[in-house]
Amino acid sequence: MNAKAPNSIDIYVGSRVRMRRLLLGFSQERLADQIGVTFQQVQKYEKGMNRIGASRLQRIAEVLAVPPSFFFQQDPSKPLSLDGLELSGNTDPVGEFLHSKEGLALNRAFLKITDATVREKVLSLVKAMAQAGDRQDMDAGSTKSETGVPLNG
Repeated sequence: MNAKAPNSIDIYVGSRVRMRRLLLGFSQERLADQIGVTFQQVQKYEKGMNRIGASRLQRIAEVLAVPPSFFFQQDPSKPLSLDGLELSGNTDPVGEFLHSKEGLALNRAFLKITDATVREKVLSLVKAMAQAGDRQDMDAGSTKSETGVPLNG
């Protein structure tokens, strides 16, 4: 007997639930308690194995302090559509970053900064570091001539 494969939309919605839960530092048990299911059910929702009903998704959105549309969002500058919800090959770099250990830690720390000025300075610092890294990469590529001979000596 073949088990039915999860629907790609259910997988996407579940991954957004997981991302938001982790971002807030909620355990599966805590989310489960607040929405009235077992933590195993939350696991199934997050993997897309079980579809989340509309009223349950509304409750999850309330607990995780986001609008229900958050679980379907892609590019905020484009209208919501089913295009791009297929997870094979079309990965979301922001989602991938937020699923990483470093991404979660950075995001949690940043959200704890309440002063808008400090947030802007942190963002400026990160941008400057990224630009410096880009310049270093370009400089490293230009230290040799096309023949491979170092240019500076």
